Parts: sequence; structure tokens; C-alpha cells
Amino acid sequence: MALMVFLNRVQFGEGALAELPAELALAGILRPLVVTDPGVVAAGLLDRLLAVLPAGMAHAVFAATPPNPTERAVRSATQAFRAHRADGVIGLGGGSPLDLAKAVALAATHPSEALAPYAVVEGGLSRITGAAVPVVAVPTTAGTGSEVSRGALIVLDDGRKVSIGSPYLIPRAAVCDPSLTLGLPPRLTAATGMDAIAHCIETFCAPRENPVADAIALDGLRRGWRALPDAVADGANRAARAAMMLASVEGALAFQKGLGAVHALSHALGALPVSPHHGTLNAVLLPHVLRFNAPAIAALVPRLADAMEIADASVEALAQAIGTRNAAIGLPSGLAAMGIESAQLPAAAAAAMRDHHHLTNPRRATEDDYLRLLRDAHPGQGA
Repeated sequence: MALMVFLNRVQFGEGALAELPAELALAGILRPLVVTDPGVVAAGLLDRLLAVLPAGMAHAVFAATPPNPTERAVRSATQAFRAHRADGVIGLGGGSPLDLAKAVALAATHPSEALAPYAVVEGGLSRITGAAVPVVAVPTTAGTGSEVSRGALIVLDDGRKVSIGSPYLIPRAAVCDPSLTLGLPPRLTAATGMDAIAHCIETFCAPRENPVADAIALDGLRRGWRALPDAVADGANRAARAAMMLASVEGALAFQKGLGAVHALSHALGALPVSPHHGTLNAVLLPHVLRFNAPAIAALVPRLADAMEIADASVEALAQAIGTRNAAIGLPSGLAAMGIESAQLPAAAAAAMRDHHHLTNPRRATEDDYLRLLRDAHPGQGA
């Protein structure tokens, strides 16, 4: 087992869940609210977490996190936090419960009842203070990396999906136990895994200079690209599950450097009523964005190809390899297969222009560019 301290403390390894009580004590959490979702509860993972809490620790549970966390859900969970007189939050689950946990840590202690003032695109970074209560994150999927990141993606009451981010929202600790991902369904394994891979690729291509982030991103890409097919094929493959969880952590450690058009577009689409899965969106969009970015990333492609063990170091070869991988692991071939209608694309293109990740795409995109990318990604009748 390893203890890694980068942005926060990361307890990593099979059996790491046993370290949760010590991490709660270090964070000063005595009365936690556990934020999770129905799927985690049904899988028995909430019971596993509660079993390791110190005897007599007063806790409450909010288990109604929606697939894409909403401002309304934040209000409900914050009410549960206050009713319990909680002093900290445990996030248990995939990116949605972890993001909701961070939003509760903010909402429970900051003056604005609305979350919009805290969105990155609204200048919210400066409005978030150290008053946010501590969070300890326990991921049960391998993809979002929310357990080590400063951001939370929330769908506001006005329909926008925004990032609320601050160093004060980084979980005090991440308890990363790959055994919690054993038996994760193949489709969810595939979607979350491609989310991690998209993080690594987009971070490496982002134009800001950060050699440390680049090195971490390439290592995460190498591990994730190799392990994902095995993790999808065999839910009990412990080595593949551990590799994917580490790739997820690395992708999020690195993406502090910045992401790009894949995420600007997936955030815009993620606010749609059909609630498409974030990782699946990233997987479908990634080949198209790579082709769009080709003039700006030519010098980077050989290192990406090496990490992915692709002999042809060209953007087209990378894009085709990702499309082939998506099909092989059961992800859809286009946005249409996800229930997204062509009439919804213009509004999504406009929303992507307002996403802060738009600013760190290696090639500057216009709204027309985004609309073309979305239309290119729309056809397909994949699974």
C-alpha cells in the first residue's frame, strides 16, 4: 500500500478502505455526512464503508445523488448536513457523489444559497474560502478523478452544467481501494475508463507549460490504455482494476494544467435532459477533437502514440485507435445513439464557448467549429 501526497493525501491500494478512520481523524471529522447514490447502496459498498467507521461515530447518509448532480440535489444534501449537525463530508461513489460532496462542503458554509456565483466561469474561485468543511473521498469507479481534484461539476437551476472549483474544495484525503471497483458493470467500466484516458490526452495537449503534469498524464495514459480492455472483459481482474484506478488518479492530478474542447463540449451536452454519461461523451468526442486539433498538436503526437503503443505516430492513427477501442469495449459510435437530437447541437455549441476548458484547447475554436464537431460526432447507431 502507498501513501502519496500531491494535492492531497492519497491512500492507494487494495484494503485502503481500512485507512478511512485515520483519515477522518486527520481531517477533524467527527460527525460525517456520507454522500452517495442508489447504485452504490445497492452494490453493498455503503455497508462496507459504514462497517469501518469508528464505533459510535455519529453519521448520516444522503443517498439520492442523481447521475448528473444538480443544484437541487445540493440543496437537499445540505439540508441533511445541517440536520445532522455534520462537521464534514464523506463522498462515496463515482464522480457524481464526489462532486456533490464537494458542493455540499461549499454550500453549507458560504453565504450565497445559489451556486452560480461560485462557478469558475462566473469568477467564483475568489468567492470560495477556507470555510468549506473537510471532505474525504472514497471512489468506487475509475475515471473522473474527482477524489484528487479541486472541481465539482453541477447542473445549475438555469440548466447550465458548470465547474465549481477551488483549492479549498480538494478532498483532504482520497481513499482509493481498487477492490471497491470489482464487479463494476462493463459499460460503466468502459465509460469511466475512457474518461480517465481523455483526461490524460487532453491535459498533455493543453498549451500551458507544466512538465510534471505532462509526465503524470503520459504515465496515466500508458497504464489506462493497456488495462482498460482487461478491466472491461473481467470485472474481477484485480490488476486491471488497480491500474485503472491509478490512471484515474493520475489523469486528475495532471488536469490541473487544463483540459480542452472535449470537456467544453461534454459539459455542454451533459446538462441535457437525457443525462448522457460524461465519460461516454468524452470517449465519443475525443477522436473528432483530436482531428480538429491536429495542426496544433503535431509535435506531441509521437509521445501520445508511444504511450498508447501505436506504431503510426499520426493524429489520424490515434483517432482511429480510439474509435476502434470505443467499439471494442461497447461504447456508442456517435451522439445520436446516446439519445442526443440534432436540434440540441446548436445550443450545446454555444454553451461550450462559455465553458472555461474552451480557453485551454490547443487550437482556438469558434462556435461554428464546435457545431461542426458535434455534427461530425452525431451520426451512428452504436450500442
